[in-house]
Amino acid sequence: MTSRTIRLIVVDDDPLVRAGLALMLGGAEDIEIVGEAADGAAVPALVDRVGPDVVLMDIRMPGVDGLTATERLRARPDAPDVIVLTTFHADEQVLRALRAGAAGFVLKDTRPADIVDAVRRVAAGDPVLSPAVTRQLMTHVAAVPGAREPASRDSGRRATARLGTLADREREVALAVGQGRSNAEIAAVLYMSVPTVKAHVSRILGKLGLNNRVQIALLVHDAGLLEDGSSA
Repeated sequence: MTSRTIRLIVVDDDPLVRAGLALMLGGAEDIEIVGEAADGAAVPALVDRVGPDVVLMDIRMPGVDGLTATERLRARPDAPDVIVLTTFHADEQVLRALRAGAAGFVLKDTRPADIVDAVRRVAAGDPVLSPAVTRQLMTHVAAVPGAREPASRDSGRRATARLGTLADREREVALAVGQGRSNAEIAAVLYMSVPTVKAHVSRILGKLGLNNRVQIALLVHDAGLLEDGSSA
């Protein structure tokens, strides 16, 4: 967990939802609500003004929706992490947001304590997807319209080629991430320390130009490695 105060922006078109989230999250001693927005169009200027660590983004909004706002925000240098707020587990837009670089998602009916924990985890550099949810998303990717990129065969070749740039141990870690394993689980399976796993994940992200481990998992899926359990 991070020991400093986490600066958070809440983006939702429903004023009651925003007020509830701000009240709930602002009550945590290590979280400070530094801004609110009702439309994705207002997010870039707000981020520039208040410099948040994390943005809690509703995905369905009129005007500029959360997906577009996330894509625009994560394309910027030094962008804050984004947690997508949604009512769906494996919605097409959730998957697109994760591909765009969102750190994960939470459901609107999630327990308040779990939403607070999600913000803390993202601020500390961890994904907001439990291994179980990651596995669920991977099983739904191919079945959700628009979830995979066009020309899936070409996408698979590109994904395989990108994973091929990794060292052997890095590919093993990437596959384990794609299987929805936590760092501790990866450490146990691959007989390495948790700090070593974290170092491998950081190198994988850097080499592949990805934002977070969710994107690693999606790339592993695109390469077709989750169906047969083979390695890259």
